[in-house]
Amino acid sequence: MNEAQSTQTIRLAIVDDHTMMREGLSLFIESTGDMRCVWTAQNAAEAVSNVERDTPDVLIVDISLPDRSGLELIKDLHLLRPAMPVLAVSMHDEKLYAQRALKSGAKGYVMKNAPQKQLAQAIRRVASGGIALSEEMSEEVLKAFSSGGSASSKGVVADLTDREFEVFQMIGNGQSTNQIAEAMKLSTKTVDVHKMNIRNKLNLKDGSELTFFAFRWMQDKQA
Repeated sequence: MNEAQSTQTIRLAIVDDHTMMREGLSLFIESTGDMRCVWTAQNAAEAVSNVERDTPDVLIVDISLPDRSGLELIKDLHLLRPAMPVLAVSMHDEKLYAQRALKSGAKGYVMKNAPQKQLAQAIRRVASGGIALSEEMSEEVLKAFSSGGSASSKGVVADLTDREFEVFQMIGNGQSTNQIAEAMKLSTKTVDVHKMNIRNKLNLKDGSELTFFAFRWMQDKQA
């Protein structure tokens, strides 16, 4: 079947904490003719509750949510509804998160600045059982799969867990331990443990070296 055609309406749901994004996506979905939005959620807890009540054909999940990491939510949903395709969307570069999203259970990854046509194609692809990534990222994932490792674009941070990687990025953005703890709803002690694990994995001797390394890494990725 051609991806641009569908004999059955695709029921979608959206998880995003920004009202404008939820409403914009919903309007776009309704305008396609072969899709409709059955519900939206603004956080992870609401999403889980809604999925239990009404499982959509495809769930669109933002990576950044206020109450929990989108990656952690995807893992939970994959256990709860393993047959439900999840399409991750984010403002973050797919080279940073696409593989992590797939490993968490997502069937695709689309950046928020992608054209609407690309989003529609991604939705139809995952709804039909496929994997949706950009051509460039698909090549990276294939390389990683064939080598038994992670794509080279993630470099030295590839061994960090999703939580550690999230903490690492926040450090690189200049956030303090207290700010990270508040944002991730963790204790400061837990954040300190994550920092220690990150330092060990990256062979960094102290917090100052970690802060400098994380800042430079984030700057390089945003350049």
